[in-house]
Amino acid sequence: MNLEYFIAKRLITAKDYKSSISAPIIKIAISAIAIGMIMMIVSVATGIGLQQKIREKVSAFNGHIIISNYDNNQSEVTLVPISKKQDFYPKFTAVPGVSHVQAIASKAGIIRTETAFEGIIFKGVGNDYRWDNIKEYLVSGKLPDFSKRVNQDVLISQFLANRLNLKVGDSFNTFFIKESQNQLPNIRRFKITGIFNSGFQEFDATYVIGDIRHIQRINKWAPDQVGAFEIFVNDFNNIKSIGEQVYEQTSSTLDSKTIIEKYSYIFEWLQLFDFNIIVILVVMILVATINMVVALLVLILERTQMIGILKALGANNWSVRKIFLYNAFYLIVRGLFWGNLIGISLLLIQQQFGIIQLNPENYYVNQAPVYLNWGYILLLNLLTVAVCFLVLLIPSYIITKISPVKAIRFD
Repeated sequence: MNLEYFIAKRLITAKDYKSSISAPIIKIAISAIAIGMIMMIVSVATGIGLQQKIREKVSAFNGHIIISNYDNNQSEVTLVPISKKQDFYPKFTAVPGVSHVQAIASKAGIIRTETAFEGIIFKGVGNDYRWDNIKEYLVSGKLPDFSKRVNQDVLISQFLANRLNLKVGDSFNTFFIKESQNQLPNIRRFKITGIFNSGFQEFDATYVIGDIRHIQRINKWAPDQVGAFEIFVNDFNNIKSIGEQVYEQTSSTLDSKTIIEKYSYIFEWLQLFDFNIIVILVVMILVATINMVVALLVLILERTQMIGILKALGANNWSVRKIFLYNAFYLIVRGLFWGNLIGISLLLIQQQFGIIQLNPENYYVNQAPVYLNWGYILLLNLLTVAVCFLVLLIPSYIITKISPVKAIRFD
């Protein structure tokens, strides 16, 4: 029989345990651990969730790596065409980790309706376009089909649709300015087949997705000429190394950039979340540990006479310390139980109902995203237990200084 565990269990289940002097302090310690665990779980889940959601949105509209011509053009508009006859198209077999390659082209235009007008970038795509990335952002209508003959179907954002007072099934004129200032603009009439809402203001206020053949005809390109190539990778964590390999494998006349390089300001901002998460974890574990140290010291002082009696009966210092460490472990487990229960419940509620809304202009998402992973939750629990136990070994050392004679007389 484990004598130390037996004594610790008797102390915990004793009737006077809840009415003792240490009871309020013990409750505070349990509450501190529970609140700390809630804060840690929520901060990690929402922090990682926001990072992943923003990465998904940026890659959905741009791919992971963009191959284009070298030019001084700082806009999203394609000026010089690229031939489709490339070694990496339609499959980039030279670089492992690349899952898909798609050809696109873009051209600036102005949508004009009876009551309003908006400047847009018409993004032309073909039958190789991966619509699965856009599908989750579709709020009404359906995705266009460009696999057969050229058509006027387009996908427009809800932001633009609201500003232009348009809906699914409506048609509108778009004016594409020619490079020569003396010529009249090209006019194309498009029909809205679907409306998307990514929550990413930079994309929603800009892009209209349609058939790439319109841009080819307006620019007088050949059918095998496109503006750029978007590449998707299997694992985003390897995007840097894959991006370097893609750059090496492409022609010297072509440039390639990862979305981390293209949207560096977004990903630098996302890196701040890692620092914030670490700060929250350190602070919460520190607060929980301090409360547990105080609770353990109170428990030791409250049971000073018992410690003296156990020592007088022949118990060594480590055996007595184990009794109080078992007691502290019980308190930690109780705090972790309630912390995990409440924290995971809050995350599940947010995941299902999206109660906490965010401003997309500041956070690029409409609601706080949640990344629920049992691995990191288990790791947080183990980390909390390990840190608390290591720190609690220090105050438990006070037991070795207690004299049996003085302790038995202690009142």
